[in-house]
This record gives sequence, C-alpha cells and structure tokens, in this order.
Amino acid sequence: MPARSVDHRLLGALIDRIIPADDHPPASGAGVVEHLLAHADGDHAHLWDRWLGPGLAALDAEARARHGAGFVALDAARQDALLEAMEAAAVQTPWPVPPDSVLAAAVRVASEAYYGPRDAPSWSMVGYRPGPKRDPGAQVEHRRVPTLALGAAAGAYDVVVVGSGPGGATAAMVLAEAGAMVLVAERGPFLTAPEVGNDHLRNHRLPVYGLNTPPDAASGGPRVLVRPDGRERVLTRPWDPGWSAQPQTAGGGSRVYQGMAWRLLPEDFRLATRHGVPEGSSLADWPLTYDDLEPYYTRAEWDLGVAGDSTAHRNQGHRSKGYPLPPPPWNPEAEILQRGAERLGWTTGPVPLLINTEPRDGRARCVQCGECVGMACPTDAKNGAHNVSLPRAVATGRCHLATGARATRITTDERGRVTGVELIDGATGARREIRAGRVVVSCGAIESARLLLASRSDAHPSGIGNATDQVGRHLQGHLYVGAFGTFDEPVIDSAGPGVRIATCDHIHRLPGGVIGGGVLANEVTKMPVLHWYWALPPDRRRWGAEGKRAMRQLYTRTSHVMGPIQEVPHPEVRVTLAEDVRDRDGVPVARLSGRLHPANMAQAAVLQDRAVEWMEAAGAREVWRSGYSDALTAGQHAAGTCRMGTDPAGSVTDPFGRVHGHDELYVIDGSLHVTNGGVNPVLTIYALAYRCAEHLAAS
Repeated sequence: MPARSVDHRLLGALIDRIIPADDHPPASGAGVVEHLLAHADGDHAHLWDRWLGPGLAALDAEARARHGAGFVALDAARQDALLEAMEAAAVQTPWPVPPDSVLAAAVRVASEAYYGPRDAPSWSMVGYRPGPKRDPGAQVEHRRVPTLALGAAAGAYDVVVVGSGPGGATAAMVLAEAGAMVLVAERGPFLTAPEVGNDHLRNHRLPVYGLNTPPDAASGGPRVLVRPDGRERVLTRPWDPGWSAQPQTAGGGSRVYQGMAWRLLPEDFRLATRHGVPEGSSLADWPLTYDDLEPYYTRAEWDLGVAGDSTAHRNQGHRSKGYPLPPPPWNPEAEILQRGAERLGWTTGPVPLLINTEPRDGRARCVQCGECVGMACPTDAKNGAHNVSLPRAVATGRCHLATGARATRITTDERGRVTGVELIDGATGARREIRAGRVVVSCGAIESARLLLASRSDAHPSGIGNATDQVGRHLQGHLYVGAFGTFDEPVIDSAGPGVRIATCDHIHRLPGGVIGGGVLANEVTKMPVLHWYWALPPDRRRWGAEGKRAMRQLYTRTSHVMGPIQEVPHPEVRVTLAEDVRDRDGVPVARLSGRLHPANMAQAAVLQDRAVEWMEAAGAREVWRSGYSDALTAGQHAAGTCRMGTDPAGSVTDPFGRVHGHDELYVIDGSLHVTNGGVNPVLTIYALAYRCAEHLAAS
C-alpha cells in the first residue's frame, strides 16, 4: 500500500504511542510523521510495501473489531493494549502480515526519525551534547590535495598505486619521496570534512539510509553473500548488512575511522608456533617478527601523529620511542572503569589514537565534539592518509592523484609479465591503460582480491597471483564482543572521542589455553540513535513510555567495554568472483562466503566474560552481554586475502608484499595480514606499507 494512501492521522496516532508525550515532545511533535512520509517512496519503500502499508490497515481493522472504532478514536490505554497484542502476535482478526513484525518495523523507523536527525529534540532530552568542548588551538582549514582526472594523467609511470587508503597513500608517499614518479588511482573523489558531513543516519558507523562517502548503489555495484545453507543473496546496496563497505574516497578508511593506533604484540606473529594449527583452520605464523616491524611502527606513529601513553600498558612489545602527543583528557567513564580494573588487579591506560590532542603540523587539535567514528573530523585533527600521507606524496611533485579512476584489470604482456593497469574514468566512462614499471594494489582486502582474480589472461587463467588458489582465502575481520552496564550516576559526558581507557591484560592471556584474546576498551561516544540500536538493556521495552524513559534515564548512565577477538583464519572464509553478477563496468562482483572457525567462539565467550567482570567490578547496577555469531566479519577491519609468506602454496606475497612470481606487482594493505591481531589493525597497515614501499623503492 503506497504511503500516500494511508491516513496520516492513523500514522501519527501509532507513532505517538511508540514515542508518547511526557515532558518532551511526542513523535509527531518532533517531525517524525513528516520524516517517515519523506522517505516513504525512497529509503522506506520496501517497508511500506511489505509491512507498514498493510499493517496500518490491519491495525485499524483490529481496532474496529475490538472496540467498534478506528485506532485514532481510541484512548491511549486501549491503543497501548492493541500494540501489546501486536507485539505478542495475539490479534483477533486476520492480518496479511505478522503483527509483531509490523510493530517492530514501525518502532524502528519511528525511533530512527526521533533520535537520529541533526539537532533532534531528543538529543537534549537524553543529555547528548555534540559540538566543540574546547578550542581547536589553531586555525581550522580543510585543505584539498590537488587531483587530476584520469584523462590528464601521463601514459606511463614508475609506479601505479591502486587505492589511496592507509596502505596505498603511505606507499605512494615513500616511493615519491624516494624519487619515483607515481600515479595514485583512486576510485572515489577527494572529500573535505564538510562534504563527508555528520548525518547520524547516513554514515559508516550507522548506515541506516546510506553512507556518507562512496560507494553508493550505482558506483559500488552489487556483491554476493553466500548464506550458511549455501544459497546466494545478491546485495544491491553497499550499506546492506554483509556488503562490508569501506569508504571509496581519497584517504580510504582513514577518512572516517575511529583512529585507534595499536601495535600488534610479539606473540601475534607466532600464533601457530605457540598454539599449533587447529583442525580445519589456516592459522600460520607471519614471515616476519615484531622486531622487524617495530621501527616502522615508530615511524608511522611519528609521521602521522599518535596520542597516547607509551608506559601505561604492560602487555605490549618493546618500544624504541614514545608517542609524539599526549592522550586526550580523562573522563568520568574512564575514571569509574579504572577503579573497577584496579579492584580486579588489572592494568589500564589510554587508548593510542591517530588524533591531534594538540595542534601539530599546521593543523588544529581535537575539540572533543563527540561525533567521531563513522564521520570526518570537523577540525581535521584526525590523522590519516587524506591529510598526512597524500599531501606529502603530492607535494614532492612526483605523485599525481587521479580521482574517479577505477581499476578494472592489471595488464600483462604475452609472457604474463605485469605491464600496468587498465582504468575507467568514472565521469566519462573512457578506458585507459596506464603503463607502469611496478603496480601496487591497495584496494582493501575484498577489492584487492577481486582485482587480482579479475585480471585473467592466457598466462593467468585463474587470475594474477592465484596459481596456487590462495587469492581471496583466509578472509578475516574482527568479531567484537563486550558488555554493557548501567550506573547510578552519569558516566557519559558527550566529550569525544569518547574512547579513553583500555586493558591489554587479556591478549594472549586467556584461561584454558584459548587462542588469542583482545583489547577491551570503552569505545566511542555513542550517538543517541546508535544507543537506541544497541545499548538499551535487553529486558526493556523499546517503545512506549517505558522505551522513552529508558532512553532519557539511561543514555548518560550506560557504559560499555568492547574488544575484537584474534580471529583464527579459515581457508573457506573467502572472496571469489560471482561470474554471473557483474557491476556497471562489466566486472564480476565479489562473492563472500564462509563462517568463522569454531575456535573463535570459545575465544569470544572467554573475552566477553572478562568484559562482564570489568563492568561488575566498576559498580554497574545492571550488566548484560553483547550478541555475536559465527558470521564472517569482513567489514572495516577486513584482512588476509592476499597474505604474506615464504611458501607460495600457502600465501600470495613474499614478506615485502611482492606477489609470488611477479617482481612487478605488490599488494600493500590489510590483505597482507596473516592474522589480524586482537586490536584495531590500521597502525599495522601503515607500518607494513612503510616497510614494503621502502623495499620496493630500493629495488
């Protein structure tokens, strides 16, 4: 039933029982009806067709059958009783759709519209205060890096780098500063922070209506996700669950990441030696050690700018140098969690962050706006590929950044030797082959594997670098687990970046010989709509007076600690090509398949136990666990599909990212990771990029 044919008074009456009036406006008084109708023929079209249209008509019929009057004419008590009957699927008339599903859909979209839009009245109701909490300390300027269209690029370069995220941008910087002529081919545009925006319903943290950077449905193309029963589902929108989108824009994930800058631990590089190889897994040691990577960790921390305390965490590898910036100011949540950790005998410390806590390199400091992860920094204080590595590369005069340039194939000669890259200009559709002495693939774990697999020729019929069927295998991400707790007093002050305190005590220190473990940290400041999605106690009703009261009373009094497990890789968790599904450029799309290895479930359970202990020791009145499953986790931390090693039978590249059998081809991004650590992996991506690009430059 189209939204325009629905009685708008009926819609308003329903949402006003979902979010009723109290000391603060009801849903209809906060523009929710207008919001829902504005999205009815777009983002919500499928909901109206399947649930809301038929469901509203059935609700009105149910009201008339029970009370002899339509839903709008009933008093609040009878309206609530009808919604309770819907929730329990205890209706008395025939419904064309399940009534509980209708209510769930209505509750979700009404809550998104009430808690999500910019400066919604609900923000002050719950106690969320976005915006600067201190001055930037320097002039804020959102600089653009000079770019060119693909048609203006030269016909040949020493190196073509495909992708401009942390791996690709760092490689381009190192190579250009070493004297090479470099082309960086970036599929998306260069976006400033205002262009990325801070829409709470359209971002890389909570993509309800889409993303705030490309890809969109047209430019991203579909992906195929294989269900546990073997059936395939075509995902048409990059923000659909399971699509696993990363930003396609200059700077890649660094444009919107949280910026946690952890190093892997020495034990991370020798997991197979320490634990053996669990049956059915592809767990392996790295072909390098922590000591090999330590100088490059230090270089990344100082080039980019990391804020932290190098003496705070005991369970870490040795350091040759401290951090260049102090950590952010402590906050109430960190104080209460620190006291809880002390009661348990645990050590804690600040989370290292790729954020200017003081002005640095001509850029301002963090103003603690509280709108960090998933969005761009309003003062450009979040350090990354977009404002450090790419500007340095282009400033040499030897690096060109071509935006809107999508790589479709790595080109080879008749002998199978890499000669360059075939690219498409996104604006014109024109194709060009750019010749290169070396090619660096830095598209992220899913798209890097896809590009190698799609680069087929007579010499490489299964894709380049895939002679031993390793490209795309061992796909990893990060399964996150943790616990929530409510406190008697406020613990959330809305001052970003929110994440302040962590313990590393449980990485490789879990009981029972369980592999891995991860950091536990208090995570980022939650947007109100994100809090509604995943931080309400599970025993609370999410609608009505009870749901609104829970949001109002618990938003500032709910803490949480979360952490990633050290995923044990599985060879069948992988990226392949869906030959019968192609994007608008005619390239087969990525096909994601597999489930996490069973060893990961034991690890997740034990790490979650530690999170619950922490909340209880901190004095939480009510504690509950996050949910998790064995579904593949190939989102923002995707890794492992072109892993490095010394044996081509079990790896794609050598220890410097050079593809086995191809001196001209490198992979430099998270695809190289043999294992992905129990921490955010981006600092390791930066460090490996320095090491690999330095080796390439020397060649």
